[in-house]
Amino acid sequence: MRLHFCVVGRLRASPEKQLIDDYVERFDRSGRALGLGPCRIIEVEDKKNAGMAAEAELLRKAIPKGAVICTLDERGKLLSSPDFAHRLADWRDTGRQDVAFIIGGADGIDPSLRAEADFSVSLGKMVWPHMLVRVLLAEQVYRAATILAGSPYHRV
Repeated sequence: MRLHFCVVGRLRASPEKQLIDDYVERFDRSGRALGLGPCRIIEVEDKKNAGMAAEAELLRKAIPKGAVICTLDERGKLLSSPDFAHRLADWRDTGRQDVAFIIGGADGIDPSLRAEADFSVSLGKMVWPHMLVRVLLAEQVYRAATILAGSPYHRV
């Protein structure tokens, strides 16, 4: 099952980009044997600054046809890392080919796109900068692969 991070904004060379690249590379290596991956990052940019509705249209175009749509949103469901891993495994095991994780811009995700989501996950009650959300999500998908593989990376 392929993972797609559909995100608003371009991430230039930075410590965050290095972390994301590292976790995505780790996920791609460890997830392959589990039927997970690869993971790709699709960045969209609202160059006209037209707002959340315009961002939502760009994000919709980035979502692969038939993909599970999972938004990252503070109103979403709080999951433990093992629960998140099992959610990914459930999607994979029911034959889903693609999962699109949607990360909005500074103002969040347009309500119309949130309404189209199959699932919404929260990274906690705090609001995180959208660039850090990418890092957190990349780490969690890698952690999910290690949990599913029975690796000692995840310790309770």
